[in-house]
Amino acid sequence: MDTEEHWERVYGTKAPDQVSWFRPHLETSLALIERAAGGRMTSIIDVGGGASSLVDDLIARGYTDVTVLDISQAALAMAKQRLGKAGKSVHWLHADVTRGDLPAQSFDVWHDRAVFHFLTQPEQRIAYVQNVARAVKPGGHVIVSTFGPEGPDKCSGLDVMRYDADALHDEFGGRFRLADSSKELHDTPFGTTQQFLYCYCRLEHGPVAQ
Repeated sequence: MDTEEHWERVYGTKAPDQVSWFRPHLETSLALIERAAGGRMTSIIDVGGGASSLVDDLIARGYTDVTVLDISQAALAMAKQRLGKAGKSVHWLHADVTRGDLPAQSFDVWHDRAVFHFLTQPEQRIAYVQNVARAVKPGGHVIVSTFGPEGPDKCSGLDVMRYDADALHDEFGGRFRLADSSKELHDTPFGTTQQFLYCYCRLEHGPVAQ
């Protein structure tokens, strides 16, 4: 089973609040996006946003340029159905963030909660970082949340990576200046806790020439 088939199966058989990473509102993500955003016209992409409620909260706060990218059509369909007419203003992208290119210098804020830690192969992480450096405007902001050092080593039946702030920043390299990091204990819908790490960076330079 390839990656897309895996996530289609997950979202085809589970409601959004039946996955371990579910949270009614992503308070930490929202606070960091608010910190990074220069105004309500800030261009924001939520990578792996799928069925997450983050897009709902961004629209409710008045953001007008929001893109949600996910590898699962089923996850995107859940969010579209939930939002109804409000979702008409959202740019929906069905894509694998490690494959293909996103539009160059299109986003002021890149947000990813719980995608990057699934990239267990170095070539996947390199492709991801190249897409970030291409798609985010110079001076833009990158918010990435993964499992922390004490987080689980598997999720949704897949192996995952765990990071501290230095290790996660090292994956992105010198083009990204680490502005802040924090850890959060996430209460899962199943009564367990998972440690998440948040890193907040600024893209100081454009993509490195290939």
